[in-house]
Amino acid sequence: MEYSKLSKNKLESIHNDLLARYERYKSMGLSLDMSRGKPGDEQLSLSKGLITCLSEDEYISGNIDCRNYGGIDGIPAMKKIFADLLNISPEQVVVGGNSSLAMMFDSIAVNMTHGPGESEPWFRQGKGEVKFLCPVPGYDRHFSICEYFGIQMIPVPMNSDGPDMDLIERLARLDSMIKGIWCVPLYSNPGGAIYSDETIRRFAALSPAAVDFRIYWDDAYHLHHLYANPAKTLNIIDECEKAGNPNMPYVFASFSKISFSGAAVACVASSVSNVEYIKKRLSYQTIGPDKINQLRHVKFFRDANGVIAQMKEHAKILAPKFELIHKILERELLPLGIAKWSRPLGGYFISFDAPPHTAERIVALCGAVGLTLTPAGAAYPYRKDPLDSNIRIAPSYPTLLELEEALDVFCVCVKIAAIEILFASLV
Repeated sequence: MEYSKLSKNKLESIHNDLLARYERYKSMGLSLDMSRGKPGDEQLSLSKGLITCLSEDEYISGNIDCRNYGGIDGIPAMKKIFADLLNISPEQVVVGGNSSLAMMFDSIAVNMTHGPGESEPWFRQGKGEVKFLCPVPGYDRHFSICEYFGIQMIPVPMNSDGPDMDLIERLARLDSMIKGIWCVPLYSNPGGAIYSDETIRRFAALSPAAVDFRIYWDDAYHLHHLYANPAKTLNIIDECEKAGNPNMPYVFASFSKISFSGAAVACVASSVSNVEYIKKRLSYQTIGPDKINQLRHVKFFRDANGVIAQMKEHAKILAPKFELIHKILERELLPLGIAKWSRPLGGYFISFDAPPHTAERIVALCGAVGLTLTPAGAAYPYRKDPLDSNIRIAPSYPTLLELEEALDVFCVCVKIAAIEILFASLV
């Protein structure tokens, strides 16, 4: 029965039982982690062949000696794999190091100091500060980049088919200091939203007041499907080209959760014009990326089909973890009327909404018994969730046994916090 329908005496009895369970957890010396979307050991083992796939004589790719300088935009074979996966041409791809996040940070930094293309540097424009639109709940590291550069963040509500486009169109049209928006178009972090065709076409057709407005399209989960018949999204680069906005999108992707998170390859893709500008800037920044690592990935995966096959193996590992979460939350919390959560078809996270004004308390309770969660509010700019309700659950790193134990702890802490807030309302 829902907690809100129980008497105070009954709630007090349940609360006492929960506290006794909580004290037992405290004595167990637990060390559990659901804080970040890190691949677990079983997933990382899928790519162990990367370490040994090259012999000492294999260092040539095409006519490129991967041991030497050059190839600022990546070796052609790696560019082709990314291009085939993203359904674009290799000329639209720049391959970098292991982190797409680093490429996003770098792009923001350059636009702040030099501007995109021929535009003025963002920090020199206007009397107001640079602003970004930020769908919420969203990816905390996107928000951290903005905070680092002093970019004002404007929250935009997220729906199941993408962010509120009416609000985005209005805000972007009215303020020339709004220079961009963060997007995770497929299996958004953390809610798992899938941008609809209409949403993507509206993005492509934006008419922002800022001529140097950019869409930061973080396609991190383009291949991270959990089940058969995977979802697909329209190609934002193609749609922007059709709409007459070819330079508006930057698409970012990586192998960070496909091969080794700390030794992967990443890319940025855009119009040919934007790619030429990026390559020109890179000529000042580097004499070339780690082409040996790119060659390793080419040798290991061979082509886009090899990558897709690998992702099916990842899904076999991840899907049972997501199913376990739904099973336990449905059993422990759904009948009580104290929580709701997303049911993503892919990606790495579940967005969990506890009763208002309890998320911070739940995270603290979990932390005190050895269960690490992403900090409450992390999915909102400046870590300020107006309802103090949202918690991001990351199930990938623990084993199934550890995950079950972590969820038992989590549910007890949610129940404790829910009853406490009900008590407060009864005073």
